[in-house]
Amino acid sequence: MGLLKCIDCIELYVSDLKEGIDYYSKLGLKVLWKNETSVGMGMEDDFTEIVLQNERQKMNVDIKVESVLQAVEEIKEAGGQIIYGPFDIPIGMCAVVRDKWSNEYVILDMTKGKYETDELGNILGVK
Repeated sequence: MGLLKCIDCIELYVSDLKEGIDYYSKLGLKVLWKNETSVGMGMEDDFTEIVLQNERQKMNVDIKVESVLQAVEEIKEAGGQIIYGPFDIPIGMCAVVRDKWSNEYVILDMTKGKYETDELGNILGVK
């Protein structure tokens, strides 16, 4: 199996989360989870998410790996760089990396579990 498992999400900046939810809901996405600064919006396949966030005016691609700690070592061995991290997130670990051509992306694992939400998408915890 390869190191990079799948695209977990594409993060998009929106200045107002409610407006972002309204806009992307009209395009067929549904709220999967939300907190004060981010909303996970699901596509039809419920596999890849569009995460709307209002903290960074930058688009990010998040790639899922089995273990961020293992992945950062393999990325460094392949000639990549670790820009930031690894650091803990509620569902696991995360790091920002750069390849040999200056492409930056986020890697994350779900070693702590998946968000548990109520019917409105509010995060109740991690299961």
